[in-house]
Amino acid sequence: MYEKDGIVYADNPEPMLFVKDVKHMYSGVYLVKFSNEQVRLFDSTVLTGPVFEPLRDPEIYKNPVIQYGVVTWDNGQIDCSPDYMYENSFEYNTKDIVCAK
Repeated sequence: MYEKDGIVYADNPEPMLFVKDVKHMYSGVYLVKFSNEQVRLFDSTVLTGPVFEPLRDPEIYKNPVIQYGVVTWDNGQIDCSPDYMYENSFEYNTKDIVCAK
């Protein structure tokens, strides 16, 4: 039994989401593999405010690092919650990709 947002559930809570892998694709877009084994596309342009200004520098946004299941940039000075990345990303289905021969 657990409580979330004032509601009591008889179930077990969902396991905490974390990032297992991240790969920069292009212009601040990342391919992210989450702990639930889903692979999704995350566009970092949704990250706004002064703390994210350094992500405008290609040398910073091209070099994400995972620390304790969280994507970070700029030697850990910038980070983004795995839940936020998941909720603001798009499904990426490799089965739909067709390669030309």
